[in-house]
Amino acid sequence: MEYRWRYQDEQGRELDGPAVEFSGQGEAEDWFNASWESLAALGVAQVTLLRSESEVYGPMSLSPVK
Repeated sequence: MEYRWRYQDEQGRELDGPAVEFSGQGEAEDWFNASWESLAALGVAQVTLLRSESEVYGPMSLSPVK
């Protein structure tokens, strides 16, 4: 089963983002760790990790903690 990210704006509406699929959760998380700043610059406010169509966890905010 593949893993992928769901991208959302601040109101929780889905956004288009990189259509990347990963074979494992660790691979998806590594990609996210390297990509979150560029996703935020594109207007992504939160992400959810999916395995096929099931939510693994999220939504997770991309806003820095103050």
